[in-house]
Amino acid sequence: MNNKILCVDDDANVLSAYQRNLRKYFDVDTAVSALDALKSLEHNGPYAVIVADMQMPNLNGVEFLNIARQKCPDTIRVMLTGNADQKTATEAVNRGHIFQFLNKPCPPDKLAQILSDGVKKYRIVMAERELLENTLNGSVKVLMEILALSDPISFGRSQTVRDQARQVAKTMGLATTWELELAAMLCPIGCVSLPPELNKKSRSGLDLNGAEKDAVARMPLVGSDLLTNIPRLQSVARIVLYQNKNFDGSGFPSDSLHGAEIPIESRIIRVLSDLAHLETKKSARFKGMEHLRGQKGLYDPQVMDAVARVFQLESCTDAAAQKEPLALGMDELRPGQVLTADIHTNQEVLIIAAGTKITPLILERLRNFASLSGLRLPIYVEA
Repeated sequence: MNNKILCVDDDANVLSAYQRNLRKYFDVDTAVSALDALKSLEHNGPYAVIVADMQMPNLNGVEFLNIARQKCPDTIRVMLTGNADQKTATEAVNRGHIFQFLNKPCPPDKLAQILSDGVKKYRIVMAERELLENTLNGSVKVLMEILALSDPISFGRSQTVRDQARQVAKTMGLATTWELELAAMLCPIGCVSLPPELNKKSRSGLDLNGAEKDAVARMPLVGSDLLTNIPRLQSVARIVLYQNKNFDGSGFPSDSLHGAEIPIESRIIRVLSDLAHLETKKSARFKGMEHLRGQKGLYDPQVMDAVARVFQLESCTDAAAQKEPLALGMDELRPGQVLTADIHTNQEVLIIAAGTKITPLILERLRNFASLSGLRLPIYVEA
C-alpha cells in the first residue's frame, strides 16, 4: 500500500527534521520549493499525503496545494504555517481542499499521527476509486455488450468510443477518466425510450416531424434521468445530458452553458461520436475530421486538435489515415479488433454494426450465427 509522503518547505533544516522523525513510519520525499515539488509529483508520485509550508517563494502553500489538487486530486493535503490567521486558514481550506491545517512548530508525534490519518483517508479514497473504475466500469461494460447484441447500431460503438476517449483525455492531461469512460459507454442509453422505427429513421438521416425531432433531441435527458438515480453516477449523468450540446451554447439542453462551461467529457464524446457516425457512412477518418472542422461553433477546437493528434490526422496525407481494412474469415477474428463494416447473416439480418470492438461475447455470438444461419464473408476490421 502507498505510504509515500512529500514534504515541501524552503527551509532545508526543517526538511531534514521531517526525514529524521518520519522515515521510520513513511516513505518520505522532500522538496525545497513548490516548483521542485511539482516536478516530484510528476516524476516520483503518486503520493498518499503532501505536507506543505505556507510561506514559500514563487508559490505559497495555498497556491501550490491548489495546483497539486488539480494534478493529483486523490492525494491528501496538509498545510503547516508559522503565521496562522483565520484568513490564511480559510483560503487554504477553500482553495486547496486541505485535510488538516497545523501550526509550526508541530510536535513530531502529532504530525506523524496526522499523516497516518491522511494515509488511511487516501487508502479509503483509492479503494472507492477502484470500486468505481473496476467494479462499476466492468458492470457497465457487460450491460453495454448485452445491449449491443439486442440493438447493435445504437450500442455497438460504445466501447470503441470509450477507448478513444481515454486516449484523448490522456493527450489533454485529464487527471481522471473513469467518469468519461462510463459516460462514453452510457451515452446511447436514452435511445431505449424511442420506438425502433423512429430510432432507425433518425439514424438514416430521414426527415422527422416536430414530435419526432423533440423525442430524438430529448434522448440525452432520458439517459441522464436514468443514471441520476444510480448512486455515484450523478456526475456521469451530467456528462450524458450535455453530450450533444454545441460548443457555442446552442443545441440541447437549451440553457446558458457554452464553451468551457460544458463538461470537458461531454465535449470529447461529442467529437468522437460524430466522427464514428461519419466513419460508418464509409467516410475516411481524416475526411470526417475535415467535415467536423467545417461545422463552426459545434465542437471544442482544443478537443478537435487532441483527437487529430491521437489519430495522427494532422493532414489528409497521413499514412495511417489511408490504411485499407483487413478482410478476414471467421477463424481469423480476435477480441480487440474493430469492425469497419456491418456484419449480416446470409438472410441480410444485421448482427453487429460497424465501429464495434469485438469482445469474447460478440465473438461467441458470431460463431453461433456462422454455424446456424451463415454470415456474409469476409468480415472487415481495422488494419
